[in-house]
Amino acid sequence: MNVAEETIFSKIIRREIPSEMLYQDELVSVFRDINPVAPTHVLIVPNKLIPTVDDIEAEDEAAMGRMLSVAKKIAREEGISEDGYRLIINCKEHGNQEVMHIHMHLVGGRPLGGMLKRESS
Repeated sequence: MNVAEETIFSKIIRREIPSEMLYQDELVSVFRDINPVAPTHVLIVPNKLIPTVDDIEAEDEAAMGRMLSVAKKIAREEGISEDGYRLIINCKEHGNQEVMHIHMHLVGGRPLGGMLKRESS
């Protein structure tokens, strides 16, 4: 990884920045969001830096699939799988992506309401 590709998530994955790491394997890392919006709010991140969903290549499919299977595992461990939870991946500016390193938010532990507010016409 070169300096231009560095993100805060890269440093968390390498454990250069402290975080509450819940899971880590050769493909993905999972840690708590520092600004949670619900009782459970964790980030599931591929260890390989992939800036956006639009940058996924065929060789990234295993990591993308692992993100989903690990989300299920963590939801069960957090005790939110029975009532349900939300998985969110933002992409680029209009998707409100803040860190240019793909990450999936796993959010739950309370009713989350509608996904988006409809605009008035």
